[in-house]
Amino acid sequence: MSILLILVLIALVISGVGLVIFIMLHSGKGTGVSDAIASSLYSSQTGTSIIEKNLDRITIVFAIIFLVSLLILMIIFPQGSIAS
Repeated sequence: MSILLILVLIALVISGVGLVIFIMLHSGKGTGVSDAIASSLYSSQTGTSIIEKNLDRITIVFAIIFLVSLLILMIIFPQGSIAS
């Protein structure tokens, strides 16, 4: 395996796990994990909106990394098989 393949696969796995974690942290209808954390840290509504904006930004970064690494893998291995 080449070093490029290893780096792209590591980026793919880390960004995939990060996406799952940060999507789960988003609040649904006021009952999410981020609301529970925010309510214990901040008593005002502005604190939760700042946390939600940061969660959105981090999630978008992980999604971009995930998509770019998938595109790189599609370009490097168009047939879908990784030969040793």
